[in-house]
Amino acid sequence: MKKMIALMLAPVVLLLILLSAGTDQAASPAQETTSVRFASLKTDKTEPTAQSANSENRDAVTKSDPDDADRAWVDASGTIVTDSLIAYALTLMGTPYVYGGTSNNGFDCSGFTSHVYQEFGVPVTRSSTTQSEDGIPVTRDEARPGDLVVFTGTNPQVREPGHVGIVISEPGDTISFVHSSSNGGVKISQVEGTGYDRRFLGIRRVL
Repeated sequence: MKKMIALMLAPVVLLLILLSAGTDQAASPAQETTSVRFASLKTDKTEPTAQSANSENRDAVTKSDPDDADRAWVDASGTIVTDSLIAYALTLMGTPYVYGGTSNNGFDCSGFTSHVYQEFGVPVTRSSTTQSEDGIPVTRDEARPGDLVVFTGTNPQVREPGHVGIVISEPGDTISFVHSSSNGGVKISQVEGTGYDRRFLGIRRVL
């Protein structure tokens, strides 16, 4: 009797074993597929991010106006910073004039220009005399935003560098510049029609 019961149960046990094995085998591909899908999503969130940033930097240069790309100081990441440099310089308006000053507490003329340029990694020297030789000379008509404008000191008869500022006007316009003046601190002035016209010495392109 026991032998007969064992013979009857054997197929049932065998069937359960086969079903259990089939379930395990079916689960493996599903788990494997899920792992691959999440691995793919993780990659999409990381690697393309760096690629997108690089593409944006390239677009900033290649899709902008050619004149803008030509005039701009370009940093190591390929980012055009001329507009940012000018914007930063203008945020310092109202800062008092301090002889020898190079910080937000107060600037002299060359302390202001060197501070602004160096904030953006543009290599310029410290004094108005040496800044008058930084970069390359360009004509007055070619003056554009970011250029360095050089003047005499308060006596225009002494034709030696004594004052500097940063041009903010476009080529062909009346030259406007931001500078730290002993009369009013950091402010905007223009060349034509003012005492700065008589004191004008030249334009230096440092970007």
